[in-house]
Amino acid sequence: MAVTGPAKQAGEQEEWRARVLTDPGLVLDDPEVMRALVTASERAMGGNVVDLRAMAMDRLEARMERLEDTHRAVIAAAYENLSSTNQVHRALIRMLDAERFEDFVIVLGGEVADILRVDCLRLVLESPERTGDGALGKLDDILKVRPPGFVNEYMSMGRNSPPRPILLRQGVPADVSPYGSRAGDLRSEALMRLDLGEGRLAALLAMGSEDPHRFKQGQGTDLLGFFTSVFERVLRRWLS
Repeated sequence: MAVTGPAKQAGEQEEWRARVLTDPGLVLDDPEVMRALVTASERAMGGNVVDLRAMAMDRLEARMERLEDTHRAVIAAAYENLSSTNQVHRALIRMLDAERFEDFVIVLGGEVADILRVDCLRLVLESPERTGDGALGKLDDILKVRPPGFVNEYMSMGRNSPPRPILLRQGVPADVSPYGSRAGDLRSEALMRLDLGEGRLAALLAMGSEDPHRFKQGQGTDLLGFFTSVFERVLRRWLS
């Protein structure tokens, strides 16, 4: 004969009580159950009693939530950094595959820019010889020749500040930028000064993005620094 009514309810309560006593984690590890128990305890004590244990639990719960948020942020940052490192490595490998300087420049403005997820990538070489737009043929969209002093002037924008090897900034000065007709669509850029060796003029690698937050002050430049150092060595080889 099946047990029903109060007897069945009492049996279930006793079974649940035994399970909790055997494994308290069933309650302690469940935030919603613990919150319900604390709320019930507060109601039973009335509004004139201060429960220090409940206050401590509230603070502990808030602290745990902050720790969880920090944990998620750290994991997200680590994943993003790993992803960026992989992008830089892939871009450098693709760049090293070029067998001619012409191919090197074309790959730089095409596949390398796509791998790095930038909307526009330009290589600027300073030269005392004047060359008009179109003089470099199909390389003209990517490789720009500018007069001596252009790199310092463009990176400093006329400010009397010490030169920096890498500059991240929001806003692109369209009238003097090396991006040509694309400049009007760009909202941030990364500028990397290139040292091509003794006796050679300055050079510049410029990356432009339509996202105003893609490059901005305060962001880390370690990966860009590594990319620049490898790029300099490859470019020196081509120009030697």
